[in-house]
Amino acid sequence: MITFRDHTPVPRLGQGTWYLGNDPGREQQEIQALRTGIDRGMTLIDTAEMYGEGLSETLVGKAILPYEREKLFLVSKVYPFNAGRKNIFRSCQQSLDRLGTDYLDLYLLHWRGRVPLMETVQCMEELVKEGKIRAWGVSNFDVEDMEELFRLPQGNHCVVNQVLYHLGDRGVEYSLLPWLKEHGVMMMAYCPMAQGGTLRRGLLNNPQLKQVASNHHLTPTQALLAFTLQDPNVISIPRTGNPEHTVQNSQVAGVRFTDQEMELLNQAYPPPRCKMPLNMV
Repeated sequence: MITFRDHTPVPRLGQGTWYLGNDPGREQQEIQALRTGIDRGMTLIDTAEMYGEGLSETLVGKAILPYEREKLFLVSKVYPFNAGRKNIFRSCQQSLDRLGTDYLDLYLLHWRGRVPLMETVQCMEELVKEGKIRAWGVSNFDVEDMEELFRLPQGNHCVVNQVLYHLGDRGVEYSLLPWLKEHGVMMMAYCPMAQGGTLRRGLLNNPQLKQVASNHHLTPTQALLAFTLQDPNVISIPRTGNPEHTVQNSQVAGVRFTDQEMELLNQAYPPPRCKMPLNMV
């Protein structure tokens, strides 16, 4: 657990839901995967109105039915084009309805769009006052975006920036992560085990990663996830619709790599030495 600036406790290892809910034939398995995570302490569940145009939120709503709402930490995200006064209140309510809850623990602007940040901040603050959300944040914001946000009245109420982060994409470590730490904003890592394809295959077959994984009796995939949790300012939200994989994800919660092991990983995938463009998936 970590705490936001307002002392709200937040699990550092949660569950993502991108692509979940899209296939009716997999619904029961995906629900069981989410429930398995909740039962193992992964009570933070991240979703978005974009995911399946609400289908993921609906799936999460079904998955959380047996649980006490107060023991969960629900996160959703608003489309940039819905993040202004015209649409955000309806979007938020629709997300709440699909989730079957009357409040979100955290509501994020999914990425920057044309709606002025000032307007989005004002609307987020109104949602807090109405009790619809308990806190708000952003996603896919680079340093310049965060600086602009923090210059606005109440812009510093932002508690999270959700960005792409894994061993093979460490660009945020150069300036964004240090900036977030300095300003008391948590970083939430999406795709912590990388997307499929050549990059992921290369990561999983890397001899240094395999060695570090073996040291802790982990699979290379588990070691990838554990890497994102080495920094105490980072929350990680792996996504899976497979209950067995959920169990594997949960097993990395307390894993700490030694300095020597981190050096091995640094040799294989060096930390950035200059400012890198912020990647998105």
